Amino acid sequence: MKNKNSPANSGAVISVRGSVVDIRFDAHLPPIYSLLYAQDGKIAIEVLAQLDAHRVRGIALTPTQGLARGMVVEYTGGPLMTPVGKGILSRMFDVFGNALDREGEVSNVEWRSVHHAPPALARRSTKSEVFETGIKVIDVLVPLERGGKAGLFGGAGVGKTVLLTEMIHNMIGHHEGVSLFCGIGERCREGEELYREMKDAGVLPNMVMVFGQMNEPPGSRFRVGHAALTMAEYFRDDEHRDVLLLIDNIFRFIQAGSEVSGLMGQMPSRLGYQPTMGTELSRLEERIANTDTGAITSIQAVYVPADDFTDPAAVHTFSHLSASIVLSRKRASEGLYPAIDPLQSSSKMATPGIVGERHYALAQEIRRTLAQYTQLRDIIAMLGLEQLSPEDRNVVARARRLERFLTQPFFTTEQLTGLKGKLVSLEDALDGCERILRDEFKEDPESALYMIGTIDEVKRKPKEGKEGKNGSGHET
Repeated sequence: MKNKNSPANSGAVISVRGSVVDIRFDAHLPPIYSLLYAQDGKIAIEVLAQLDAHRVRGIALTPTQGLARGMVVEYTGGPLMTPVGKGILSRMFDVFGNALDREGEVSNVEWRSVHHAPPALARRSTKSEVFETGIKVIDVLVPLERGGKAGLFGGAGVGKTVLLTEMIHNMIGHHEGVSLFCGIGERCREGEELYREMKDAGVLPNMVMVFGQMNEPPGSRFRVGHAALTMAEYFRDDEHRDVLLLIDNIFRFIQAGSEVSGLMGQMPSRLGYQPTMGTELSRLEERIANTDTGAITSIQAVYVPADDFTDPAAVHTFSHLSASIVLSRKRASEGLYPAIDPLQSSSKMATPGIVGERHYALAQEIRRTLAQYTQLRDIIAMLGLEQLSPEDRNVVARARRLERFLTQPFFTTEQLTGLKGKLVSLEDALDGCERILRDEFKEDPESALYMIGTIDEVKRKPKEGKEGKNGSGHET
């Protein structure tokens, strides 16, 4: 809530309806997106509409308790500002740029508007580079793009936040950039837990966190994404560094926009969403780009209401992404973590021209094997594995071993699982999949491939109990 040199331009409150406030200005009408303050700066209001020559309608970014008709409202002379600079590293902020980590005021920063135009087409980079994550199933089947946008789709409780925190952990380890975590409408314990985990892992010095929590007004949740992007753009454009921007959860941004739209009195469109949803989402998403100075690579969790992928929120988000990682409740229930559905997930990077002929051919072969297994599952359930042809039985054995090899113990879940986290290079992951498809591990039990890192770790397990080899892998 900063703007020291405010011009003397004040108005008076005409009406207050929840978070919507109408204000009358007799002298100069503030422009759209201006920030206004009432009650000595305790209540912040953002102008969203000019009703006529003297009246504006704004949405409060803070609770409006105590606001009444006739109260004086001051125009700050500018829009909502956020701090940028080296001083924001290792800190945690709210939408106004106030520090939430009890580490005192931020220093060595400048304040910038949260509203920016996306980079011009002439400044955008046209190179396509793969962004390695160290997570086998993502690197092999859904390669991410440096400077691209990837979506993590899934319902509640299938592991979106765990996957995001694992990526932060892996990135900062072998990636010289800055990580920026933006929590939109998240539970406050998640922010607190993430802060502690990152501090313990020693990765805070290259990280910034911005939160607009669930209990905050919709106006605040709606703007927190823009504040985080302004910080990310500073590191990309001014410091020429690569930025990993993690947004959890983009659906809550759309939800906050829907609440704001309803409060402003706009007629809802399909399924009750705001009529301007496409515009609002693209205004945020188009700022995430790869330029000649650096790249903002974004990974966004997307909550899918009732696991329905035809929901307008999911459909609109899909259109912005270069990779879609779909998390499956069924796989989570089978204990196959990360619970990524390899057949529903896709990436535009998975082409021979970008990932190479070998990687592309292997990924297609893996998908084909898993797809055949999915078709055979019904027959196995009805008639049993013995009724399949020998060739089909081989497909099932390969697919089940691939499924287990593509699981991975995470660093961020070490305390819960007791398994040490593993980071696997793309070359090791491809090598493992290739050897499984060549039936090298036909004699090994499926369980030997579950929750391991590289394929070389398999050899040690059967030696401990050789009796497990016979008849293994015949359960459905």
